[in-house]
Amino acid sequence: MQYWLMKSEPGEVSIDDLQNMPEQKVEWFGIRNYQARNFMRDQMKIGDLAIFWHSSCKEPGIYGIVEICSDAHPDSLQFDPNSDYYEPKSTTDKAVWWCVDVKFIKKTRYISIQELRTYPELEEMRVLQKGNRLSITPVTDKEWQFIGKLLDQKIKS
Repeated sequence: MQYWLMKSEPGEVSIDDLQNMPEQKVEWFGIRNYQARNFMRDQMKIGDLAIFWHSSCKEPGIYGIVEICSDAHPDSLQFDPNSDYYEPKSTTDKAVWWCVDVKFIKKTRYISIQELRTYPELEEMRVLQKGNRLSITPVTDKEWQFIGKLLDQKIKS
């Protein structure tokens, strides 16, 4: 099993939106960075767990836990000319953008980026590195376990 951090703007999909969706799952659409796409396409597996991170908002940080619940597949919005995520170079035979589906596991207490920065155990965490703007990053087992303790609850592993 691998662990991840996946960012979503709450205006697109928040942890509350996901919790209230039918079947509590959603296609992780709109990723338009090749490295983040490659994480989903090449490394994520069904059953992997991820931190649900709200980004581009007043209070960025950890809001919940999700589970990868599908193999990688073409991002459906790249084929919709009315979508902000439309990709004219994509065809159904040769998709440019890939994604996975995630399902809601739990809403957690909010942990701010400022709080995370106070823990030496997380100083190497990719989301905390200067200049990191990736919307998907790996989380080490050590980081995952430490964050689980911060949440004061056991996270399924």
